[in-house]
Amino acid sequence: MVNCDKNADWWRKARFGMFIHWGLYSLAAGWWNGREVPFPSEWIMKNHKIPLADYKKQVESFNPVKFDAKEWVKIAKQTGMKYIVVTAKHHDGFAMYHSKVSLYNIVDATTFNRDPIKELAEACRAEGLVFCVYYSQLQDWEHPDGVGNTWDFPDADKKDFGRYMEERVKPQLRELLTNYGPVGIMWFDTPYEMPKKYCQEIVDLVHGIQPQCLINSRVGYGLGDYRSMGDNSIPVTSYPHDWETPMTLNDTWGFKEGDNNWKSPRTLLEMLVGINGKGGNFLLNIGPDAQGVVPDESVKILESLGNWLKVNGESIYETEPAPDFPYLLNWGGFTAKGNRLYMHVFNWPESPHEVLTYGFKTKVKNAYFLNDKSKAPITVLQTYESGRDEYRMRVLLPEKPVDSLDTVVVLELEGKPEIYHC
Repeated sequence: MVNCDKNADWWRKARFGMFIHWGLYSLAAGWWNGREVPFPSEWIMKNHKIPLADYKKQVESFNPVKFDAKEWVKIAKQTGMKYIVVTAKHHDGFAMYHSKVSLYNIVDATTFNRDPIKELAEACRAEGLVFCVYYSQLQDWEHPDGVGNTWDFPDADKKDFGRYMEERVKPQLRELLTNYGPVGIMWFDTPYEMPKKYCQEIVDLVHGIQPQCLINSRVGYGLGDYRSMGDNSIPVTSYPHDWETPMTLNDTWGFKEGDNNWKSPRTLLEMLVGINGKGGNFLLNIGPDAQGVVPDESVKILESLGNWLKVNGESIYETEPAPDFPYLLNWGGFTAKGNRLYMHVFNWPESPHEVLTYGFKTKVKNAYFLNDKSKAPITVLQTYESGRDEYRMRVLLPEKPVDSLDTVVVLELEGKPEIYHC
């Protein structure tokens, strides 16, 4: 990865962002001709091999009159998210902004006659969130030279990807980077076997227009500024470079009717702590419906996360990788900042009411609950047994958790946390 330290400073501090998958596929909602199509809903055209002419007919009905950019940004801000990444063009090729490069866009092809990307960019700036854009640079199931549509355009010999780059990708990227103000991240996807020279041309174009704009690793060939991990994937240990995990709230990215397999607030907090504790960012997705409405269950889950972060945000924002312990921590996990460790206790110990951690060597000066404004001290017992060459730390806790989702104990240390790997 190419690390742009100065440009990435805001991103490293943010630690938590919102992904938004919204497009023409939101109208199909995972169903076609009365039958549910398996797999993520935003891939319905490819997975069901829907003829382009049939898929395009959806534009006649796509009219998201309930879309409210301010409301979406408000949800993100109240959740404690610091940036938003929104799909300007997904693999189906339909632009969710007013593109002059192709009439296949939400302003020219539908009766909606508004530019959601412009409205979101303005709403983000008004609320202090960083506006970022997703763009599918290789796959385009609407363009004959794009990759992915083998049923409408079966003759591979007729495809000219260089032409597609010049006629569609580069002009649309210029639009997004010049017409919508500062863009914090250009978020690319599925580079597959895209020739490296085209990936480099994209990087040069982005940085040539907005030098401060970050680029994720899915631009290809290690040319990005940080690593996008696999979808819904969290590394087992700390990753040595800047990284981010994109995660769904349920089982799909775009809106899918009937997908009610929602992750609980506690599960998402465990993921947030696990990702931040390993030095990464958490990019959590919502999939608004075709009317532009964020599903109620999504809003309820995000509200729970936001309420927790209002009290405990210090343990998430501007954190750095916590030390890797030699043992599994069956009670929760750590996040870190300077000479502080934040102990996130998800599984409250029944008897004795204490958290035992092996291998922690640094002396703890003070300990208290993060949500306790008085900072009343918590007892911490640290011992070393020479016979087993083993360090132990016991944090004594009350009978019941202070927070039902995640109780955070602040450990103020005499120095940087040091873990002894015996």
